[in-house]
Amino acid sequence: MVSIASRPLDFRAPDPWSEVVRLAQAWNGDERHAWRDAIVLVPFAQHLPLARRAWARTGRWMPRIETTLTLARSLAPVVPPAPGQVTFDPAIDRLVARRMLQAQGWAARWSRSDPRAFDHGVAALVASAHALVRAAAAVPVARRPAHWERGRALLGVQAGPGATERALGRIALEWAAASDASPTDVLFSLRPSAWIMVKAGGADPVVDALLESADDAAGRLLIDSDATLADPFLDAAVAASVDIVICADFEAEAQSTAARVLADLGAGRAPVALIAQDRLLMRRVRALLARHDVPLQDETGWKLSTTRAAARVVALLRAARGDAGSDDWLDWLKGCVEWPGIAHAGQAVHALEHSLRHHQWSHPVAVDAQRLEPAAARLWQAATDAVARLRAVRGRRLAAWLDALSDALEGCGTLALLQADAAGRQVLTALHLEAVQHVRRDFGDEPMTFEEFGEWIDGALEDGTFLPEAVPDAPVVVTPLERVTLRPFASVVLAAADEKRLGAMPPPHPLLADALARELGVPTAAERRDAELLAFVQALRVPRVALSRRVDDGGEPLAPSPLVERLELARLRQGLGPIPEAADCTLERRTEATPVARPLPRAPGLLPGRLSASACEALRTCPYRFFALRLLRLREADELDDEFEKRDYGTWLHAVLHRFHATRAAPLERAAEEQRLHAIADEIEAEMRFDAASFLPFQATFARFVPRYVAWLHGRDAAGARWLDGEVELAAQPEAWQGIAMHGIVDRVDSRPVAEAGAVTQLIDYKTGSAQALREMMKRPSEDTQLAFYAALMAGQSEAGGPIEAAYLPLDESGLIRPIEHPAVEATAARLVAGLGSELARIRAGAALPALGDGSACTYCEARGLCRRDQWPVLEA
Repeated sequence: MVSIASRPLDFRAPDPWSEVVRLAQAWNGDERHAWRDAIVLVPFAQHLPLARRAWARTGRWMPRIETTLTLARSLAPVVPPAPGQVTFDPAIDRLVARRMLQAQGWAARWSRSDPRAFDHGVAALVASAHALVRAAAAVPVARRPAHWERGRALLGVQAGPGATERALGRIALEWAAASDASPTDVLFSLRPSAWIMVKAGGADPVVDALLESADDAAGRLLIDSDATLADPFLDAAVAASVDIVICADFEAEAQSTAARVLADLGAGRAPVALIAQDRLLMRRVRALLARHDVPLQDETGWKLSTTRAAARVVALLRAARGDAGSDDWLDWLKGCVEWPGIAHAGQAVHALEHSLRHHQWSHPVAVDAQRLEPAAARLWQAATDAVARLRAVRGRRLAAWLDALSDALEGCGTLALLQADAAGRQVLTALHLEAVQHVRRDFGDEPMTFEEFGEWIDGALEDGTFLPEAVPDAPVVVTPLERVTLRPFASVVLAAADEKRLGAMPPPHPLLADALARELGVPTAAERRDAELLAFVQALRVPRVALSRRVDDGGEPLAPSPLVERLELARLRQGLGPIPEAADCTLERRTEATPVARPLPRAPGLLPGRLSASACEALRTCPYRFFALRLLRLREADELDDEFEKRDYGTWLHAVLHRFHATRAAPLERAAEEQRLHAIADEIEAEMRFDAASFLPFQATFARFVPRYVAWLHGRDAAGARWLDGEVELAAQPEAWQGIAMHGIVDRVDSRPVAEAGAVTQLIDYKTGSAQALREMMKRPSEDTQLAFYAALMAGQSEAGGPIEAAYLPLDESGLIRPIEHPAVEATAARLVAGLGSELARIRAGAALPALGDGSACTYCEARGLCRRDQWPVLEA
């Protein structure tokens, strides 16, 4: 029977490490075990400086103070795993597991029939292998073969329910058995004068194994700082200074947590341990503390996938996809700060974006490099070359994909940015971009498609954790609950102390039932829950502990944590009453309401030299819209969307009809006319480089439109009307506008015979919108701006003569196509020119341009956020 001395660490000890030293020296009072040959093992690396300082204060010979990992690494170099062995890199190990499974017929069929379930099986296999290798580290090397044989017996072949899980478990066991070398194996050959173990937060199987296998002459001391599981809160209920805040919701808890941290710092209680129980909540708390410039040391980190460095890599891969849009390319290019060989890359990206949006090139294949500015064209060519490196081959080995990715990153200047950034260096390490030869050795010649490579990159970044650089003497330390143990914090702020995030039963192991896990040394769900309980009790050693929880979690009620309830019951049993509620540390600031008055800008010197129909429409609808969008030229950037929209269809249809009429010498048979329209439509579609899949629904609309349009056109031909011109650009200089010109492009100009006048000039504007809205407007023709504006333009031409008519031609009618004519366009045009002339004169004289706030005009107005209509004190009816 192994004799291990055990000493409990007093819960009330003000300095636990001084007490640890005292207990160790009292145990070795006669120093029969030489201190210079003794080894003290502490739970975490954060404990090393604390224990060493406490021992140094005694002035006596100091033993060797280490953790199991630091001790092992000081004794022997880390040996990289052999090809195919467990690496504890989830991204790499998933590839190995996938290869192992697909080599078996049943698993290969599974991967084809249910890929999603197969991926879950691969993840479970990797998690199980990792757990089994870690558990085997606590088994002395000499006893390991028997350990694996016992595992094989326990995971024997059985039919029936759960057969797939057991098969995966057997594969995980064999994989772990082939990878059972552990860095801590070297510790079992040590022969120190004494082993002194500090236990905190539960047992460490490797430490327990070292104590049991130690030389008979060596002393063995276990200093136990944990509470007993039978009554864990016996001492903590009396000694702990704890309070709790109950919050209404997520935001209230985040603000309360940040306020408590600030209050502790203001009272001189530093450092503060901020427990990271809820990642999302902690992100919000960090943001709130950043507003107050509070330095933080984060020991938990965050996912690599959320860093800017990872976003740069993912943006490149997204741009290299075959279905990538121009927006994907812009997202990538904007992250490339310095492009090799291209001066002022930022300005080139800006020029390129302007061209893409101006020409509505929503897909890279639609880009015409000859129409780009020189700098933008050079950038586009360099970007195309970089992407081509990744698109060149569709089935490569992983190492070849990593080579290509590294080349592409270097070509766009991103590799240098990643190497110069802390997160970037961790991204390069996680993706093995600096160790390609190692990856090639591990994975041989197995091919991988571009899509599979992208999924592997996403998984590697999601599995990786970014740990920021240390902040010396930070007053706030973000840390997991177990890392608070035996550290000299002045206070602990533990948010999310609810039933979901603190003390809940952990999920079971994916492949190993608890009974089987216990036999193989893998922590069971109950053991993991006990470890969390002990860590929570350890946190109560800190002089002040602030708990908080919310009662609502996105509409779902939340109960308190079972650990908090157990602490409260222990307090009640000892007559201390429930956990007191803390005072609200948030500060309330009252501000008087300050409604925003309607803006009344004046801009007499900003009137442009010419106005279009849409500009005049904006002035008539709302003077402030005219001021913001036309005079200040504040416009929203056009969206670059792969989806073909109604506006794109209208632009395309205008171009088709213009070419059709411009090349139509004389009327043909209906079938021939329809055939010509379809042929021209195909030509324009190819020239505009539309995506065929997105355009398909509009092709069906056009197919229904063609016979209706040809029937209407032949009717006009029979009535004597003829097409004169299309896409006619006109300009005029009304005297009433005092030097401001009017300009516009008329879709179509026809000549129509009229008995009384001989012939009239008819202006036609194509419309693909609602015909009913146009008919309603023509009941009040003075409200129409566009046709009246075009009529005034035509009347202002020196060669114009005779009467003028104007009509809208709705092209989306389900039945026969019928023009919607303006009943008195010439008179309306004269009134429009005179009225606008008066308005322009007032603006030139300094008149205000008020925001009218009309509901229908404001619904889709781009300037609504500028005029602050929603913040006005009163809206008149």
